[in-house]
Amino acid sequence: MAAIIGESPKLALYSYWQSSWISYEYKAVNLSKGEQFTPEFEKLNPLHFVPVLDDGDVVVSDSYAILLYLEEKYPQIALLPDPQLKALNLQVASIVTSSIQPLHMLSNLKYLVQKVGPQESLLFAQTMWKKVSMVTLEKLLKDINGKYASGDEVYMADVFMAPQIAVAMQRFKIDMSKYPRLCRIFESLKALPEFLDASPERQPDAVH
Repeated sequence: MAAIIGESPKLALYSYWQSSWISYEYKAVNLSKGEQFTPEFEKLNPLHFVPVLDDGDVVVSDSYAILLYLEEKYPQIALLPDPQLKALNLQVASIVTSSIQPLHMLSNLKYLVQKVGPQESLLFAQTMWKKVSMVTLEKLLKDINGKYASGDEVYMADVFMAPQIAVAMQRFKIDMSKYPRLCRIFESLKALPEFLDASPERQPDAVH
């Protein structure tokens, strides 16, 4: 996908280094400094969230909507497989966007820290990750054969899951050994150059 997207001179992604995504013309938005609340960015996304994809005359916000748009606009490398596995990929993507990503959004984490303190906030996130997110994905994918989420090809489910597993291990210190299927998928994805290039620590605005 990186090669296809790179061919479009108009395609630009407004993002933050901890916001997971793919290869693009990177336009950093510093969330910690509140740059998402500037009038310029509000024109792109009134919700003040990243990522936002600018494809010339089309501006798309929300990771799920962006990937569905790319699936239609750049079909040369498919993000979704046949109908049966397509449904599985869409289900995984929905679980990530609705049940996992909100757990580590900066605005939500700051609110929890203010209300209950850093330790309780971390405990809440860890509990939700383990009891809801990881357990659900592990059960959903346990009978699927292959290196990746839905077989031996990388599809939308992998794009959504890989950064979330990384966040679970690195930021929330979750023991992933209890989720062997997810671990195997993640190890396979880590071997791909495209996923390494898209990792947060390799983004231009990353804080080391």
